[in-house]
Amino acid sequence: MSTVAHSSADSRRAVATRVAAALRTEVGLARLALAVVSLHVVDDNFLQPNRGTSAGDHLVSGLVPLGLLVLAGIVYPRLRAGARATIALLAGFFGVLAGTEAVHYTRAVGASGDDYTGLLSIPAGLLLIGLGAITLWRSRRTDDWLWWRYLRRLLLVAATLFAAIAVLLPFAIAYVVTHAARAKVPTADLGAPYENVEFTTADGLRLKGWYIRSHNRAAVISFPGRASSQKRAKLLARHGYGVLLFDRRGEGESAGDPNTFGWQGERDIRAAVAFLQRQPDVDPGRIGGIGLSVGGEMMIEAAAESSDLKAIVSEGASSRSVRDEIANGSGWQELLGNSVATAATSVFTNNLPPSTLKSLVPKISGAAFFVYGQRGQPAERPANRAFFAAARGHKALWEVPGSGHIGGTEAQPAEYERRVTEFFDRWLRPQR
Repeated sequence: MSTVAHSSADSRRAVATRVAAALRTEVGLARLALAVVSLHVVDDNFLQPNRGTSAGDHLVSGLVPLGLLVLAGIVYPRLRAGARATIALLAGFFGVLAGTEAVHYTRAVGASGDDYTGLLSIPAGLLLIGLGAITLWRSRRTDDWLWWRYLRRLLLVAATLFAAIAVLLPFAIAYVVTHAARAKVPTADLGAPYENVEFTTADGLRLKGWYIRSHNRAAVISFPGRASSQKRAKLLARHGYGVLLFDRRGEGESAGDPNTFGWQGERDIRAAVAFLQRQPDVDPGRIGGIGLSVGGEMMIEAAAESSDLKAIVSEGASSRSVRDEIANGSGWQELLGNSVATAATSVFTNNLPPSTLKSLVPKISGAAFFVYGQRGQPAERPANRAFFAAARGHKALWEVPGSGHIGGTEAQPAEYERRVTEFFDRWLRPQR
């Protein structure tokens, strides 16, 4: 028995020695860091997915990055220094990026679930970045002509900056908007009594929000979320409208995966319409919506796919993917960045990009009011003018003087209130 125990102890010491030796090498450290980042990918997508979702909902978003990380670990020792450095730098960038979600939620509400592996992913990513930088430095050439050496390095720096701006930045944006959203419910400032409500989407997600009872038998969905939409809700409540505000999927108290670009957000609006149709204070034929920025874009899609929304106000809408950028006639710079962001968003959300807004607008059967700021985002003016031209039903267009992006209530408060309420008064008036 003692001989067996002694042999087992020797085996454990031998394994520990080999592991310690491996961790003193570049390859060993790189593989350890890649394993830690891979652990978070598995934890985030398969072991502890967001409320209301399952591992099956994350096959693409989980298996694609996991497969690339595993492949990197396999081929790493077989590559030349330049290729190893490139892999380490890119994987390190992703490792740090993957940890931003954990930092966001830890600061907002405290660490829980996959946040712990997310926090571990950050030092692992930094380790990979350090290894990549050291490998590049050690493998630099010094036996060539001086002028060519510095020209080559200058070209390398220029290529790196271009890649960072054109590829890594939109990739990072896509990751953040599909993994991090507002974690807390904001303080209510609605100017009217409200009640806490909840309802379920067609794909099984439970959404929570506030509802202000109607005094004129009409109701409006103020979207997205319960933060920036409060000013419009207060405005409408003053005129007797019922108003529904709620956390969209993956935000606040609502279940699901977040996506600030709004892909599939029209499902949330359709569920909100169904909720309002069940309310005793609301005429089911007098329901409208007002959406800000991406909320306006989702409102367009929801109104195009259903006749239940009788009137919508879309403020500050422009594009949700590279498909819209192409439809809007954007330049090559916007197309390049949005192509990367759209492709990355498709992977992270396990969904293809939605139809273009320009193709959806003609399908709107109700009334549509397109609003944009005079000093809004560059795409707002051409996009909204194109929406107005393409709309086939009752329509209106307003460029808000002096307004920035979704800044109508600040730039022209009295005129904004007059135009919006007159629009809803006209199209949500009692049925005769």
